[in-house]
Amino acid sequence: MNALNGASGPLREIEFSETDALLRDDVRRLGAMVGDMLAEQVSPALLEQVESVRRMAIARRENGEPIDALAQRLAQVPLQDADALVRAFAAYFGATNLAERVHRIRRRRDHQRAGDAPQPGGLEAVLRELRDGGVSFEEFAAFLPRLWVQPVFTAHPTEVVRRALLEKEHSIVERLIADIDRERTPPERRADQARIRLALTSAWQTSEAPPEKPTVIDEVEHVGFYLAHVLFRALPVYYEAFADAVETVYGQRIELPQVLRFGTWVGGDMDGNPNVGADTIRAALDAQRLQALAQYRADLRALASVLTQSLSRVGVDDAIFARIDEYGRQLPKAVAGFKPRLADMPYRHLLDLMGAKLTATGARREHGYADAEAFIADLELIDASLVAHRGEHAGRFALQRVLWRARTFGFHLAALDLRQDSAVHEEALGLLTGDAEWASLPLATRVARLHELIVAPALPAMPADGVARSTLDVFGAVQDVRRTQGAHAIGLYIISMSRSAADALAVLALARIAGCVEADAVPLDVAPLFETVADLEAAPAVMRALFEDPVYRRHLAARGNRQTVMLGYSDSAKDGGLLASRWALQRAQVELRALAEQAGVRLVFFHGRGGSVSRGGGKTERAINAAPRGTVDGHLRATEQGEVIHRKYGIRALALRNLEQTTGAVLRASLRPRKPDSREPAWREAAAELAAVSRAHYRALVHERDDFSDYFRAATPIDVIERLHIGSRPSRRRDGGIRNLRAIPWVFAWSQNRSGLTAWYGVGQALAQGIDRYGLAAMAEMTRDWPFFQTMLDDVEMTLAKSDLDIFERYSQLSDAHAVFYPDIAAEFERTRGAIRAIRGEQDLLSHDPRLRLSIRLRNPYVDPISLLQVELLRRWRASDRSDEDVLRALLITVNGIAAGIQNTG
Repeated sequence: MNALNGASGPLREIEFSETDALLRDDVRRLGAMVGDMLAEQVSPALLEQVESVRRMAIARRENGEPIDALAQRLAQVPLQDADALVRAFAAYFGATNLAERVHRIRRRRDHQRAGDAPQPGGLEAVLRELRDGGVSFEEFAAFLPRLWVQPVFTAHPTEVVRRALLEKEHSIVERLIADIDRERTPPERRADQARIRLALTSAWQTSEAPPEKPTVIDEVEHVGFYLAHVLFRALPVYYEAFADAVETVYGQRIELPQVLRFGTWVGGDMDGNPNVGADTIRAALDAQRLQALAQYRADLRALASVLTQSLSRVGVDDAIFARIDEYGRQLPKAVAGFKPRLADMPYRHLLDLMGAKLTATGARREHGYADAEAFIADLELIDASLVAHRGEHAGRFALQRVLWRARTFGFHLAALDLRQDSAVHEEALGLLTGDAEWASLPLATRVARLHELIVAPALPAMPADGVARSTLDVFGAVQDVRRTQGAHAIGLYIISMSRSAADALAVLALARIAGCVEADAVPLDVAPLFETVADLEAAPAVMRALFEDPVYRRHLAARGNRQTVMLGYSDSAKDGGLLASRWALQRAQVELRALAEQAGVRLVFFHGRGGSVSRGGGKTERAINAAPRGTVDGHLRATEQGEVIHRKYGIRALALRNLEQTTGAVLRASLRPRKPDSREPAWREAAAELAAVSRAHYRALVHERDDFSDYFRAATPIDVIERLHIGSRPSRRRDGGIRNLRAIPWVFAWSQNRSGLTAWYGVGQALAQGIDRYGLAAMAEMTRDWPFFQTMLDDVEMTLAKSDLDIFERYSQLSDAHAVFYPDIAAEFERTRGAIRAIRGEQDLLSHDPRLRLSIRLRNPYVDPISLLQVELLRRWRASDRSDEDVLRALLITVNGIAAGIQNTG
């Protein structure tokens, strides 16, 4: 970047490494185009104002100038200019985001082009590592059927990129990728510039958020964008890359089993959301079904242009003609529309008829496909004929791609998980049994009565309405969907706030009462969700009781003796702080795995992670490597939510890279887990002690101070976040203070005020005590050699690097209790930062990760002014008793801008 003049002289220039030279060029080029667009769309004066503020922000960061001058400058911005100023800064770092994503693709291409060493973390690199570690081809091939990777998409309560804006981003990315190696001709480059300018300008003229809160179906469509338009296309390439990597490393071509599945919660997550129930379950899966069918129809049209084989040139299996005759009788109108001149192209004829059957399937008309398996059978019929008649290189490649999609996405696109609070089940059972005291009955009494209901679910007439009726309707919807869309359309049934064996048995009882039974068994995988630190500590006792329960064991036997347990990262961190949460999760996995092994049950962990570090966010590959030995066991199921979905799956090449890295990490952790280390018992003992210290310090601030809730509401923009139109779900499960506030708005609020408090408060106290008790060398050794502790500190360090206590102090001053709370918070921040730097032997945070440091530095000059503007706007809005709608609109824009700039926010 060019040197600029600041208040105290020339600004330090941000230096790019030689490998990032093209990233620098893209950032500059896009920045210049944003500047031109702002001058045209608003005024040259706005551009001048933006540049002036940006120089001050850079001077503060790079030259160490005080924040006061920048804050005072922004406090003087008139309200009518605030919107445009915030949107302008957001446009700049939005361009930086896109440039960085494209640069990740460029680095991947550079590795592929070099050819001598595969990209670290990719499938070929991991397979080489496994082969060199003694994994034979036979061992690898025998393990493959056990491999299972399933990202599960939730709604987007911290990510508000509208579909229209997503499409404009894709247009910009396509043009940047077209010139990724700077090989375009001057006329081509001018055309690219024009298209990028069009997308930037059109995006500027489009509101960032819809005027109304999204419905559940809006959220279904949003997630469907990534499933149907990105992953649907990337999936076959994933399998091709996987097979190529196996052949390159082991010298053998392999027929890969199905490795990837996708899940979703959108439309099925009832926990605390009155807008979700039986109707949204059906509507969500109907919408996904239509999206899938539309993609297959497009695929068949493309195949028809490839599979044009003529009978005069090549043979075709008799089964193809039999299928054409069968479908011709079913669909005479489709036959009538077939062109006679194409009559000698049987594959094309069949593909046209298959397209007509898909159309009938979507409209639920007669002669549609009964299920996805019937569609797959037709594709396999064509495949067999191609194989038998020299078609390997005459279209089979394209057909195989469609087959991979059909086998993975079916007609449902993604399996819909269901989730409900255990308290709702208790309320429904109390109403159904006529026992108002049901929830307070002794556990043994409830278990005995649940056994009776499961074995003989005879009850009085079904209730007309209320919680009992809506709960039973959900199980009725499950039965309907399984019958009409197949067994794979429904995923897990997750029980929030699971605290006893009765919570899982309650699901079986309610399903039986509703008639959700197949072959005398409830056709659902029931997954207890353990969320708070106390619940995680109690999880082994709960699961032991379930494994020893004869009624539940019969259910498990019908499900293949496979049990999924969901682990909650969000509420455990909100409850006890990050270190206590991570340790409770680690210990629970170790104990639950041992328990399941004793019981003869295969245990699968479902990781409920969010985007932020405090909610389990961070790099998936590192998290898998840090998992307790033996707990991955070939399977990864984890939630993807918030801005993480956009970052990981917004661009096809990056989605492919993410899936490869995740699969590679699962392979490594399963086939060659870390060797036992004699130091680990001592490390675990130290971690337990540090977790207890951290939890006590965190809870003393967050949960044990009556006045902290008021401070939180004043020192964060939580009152603005609660008014955002970004999710169909309420911000609270129930009325009340911090305890009943959902983890997402809790973390989101602390990231908005630039403190990141939820990720590090309490960690510094624990680390300082660890250094005093065990010594700096021992703490450094534990961090270096124990992946669990290393990953935890990496995540904390990243959050510290993105935090800014000078800016946070401005937010804190909005509270009357600033003088009470801020000194302790600032002291803990410095304690945490100092301890991590000492343990790592670093002068600056992220010295070991220069690429991430650069990324943060590129965004800070644009995010910092938005933060300071938000402080000023909060002051004005609250002074109006939160009644000034114009100020609120400006505030909402600042929330979106900060979230996009900080990332890892929700």
